[in-house]
Amino acid sequence: MNFNKCERCGCFFATDSSTCPSCSTKDNIEMNQLKSFLIGNSTISKNIINNVSTISSQTGITVKNLNRFLNNKTFASGIDSVIKTVNTNINL
Repeated sequence: MNFNKCERCGCFFATDSSTCPSCSTKDNIEMNQLKSFLIGNSTISKNIINNVSTISSQTGITVKNLNRFLNNKTFASGIDSVIKTVNTNINL
């Protein structure tokens, strides 16, 4: 177990995670909110990197946290599969 600084709030904590337990809960809520937003807004999700500020203003998730989520390989690959599914369903 390591002594880490939370990427979200900056407090110090002892765990192997990159966020403290309090912020991990907030991250999960915001990640689910982001997934729902992208499913409902396929035109934005097609070019997600260029629309981070738009997504931030419409979801209330900070740009800093959006960038953290998108740089998280596990989350980003999950979002990629959601976008592909949404785009496939739209084209039918």
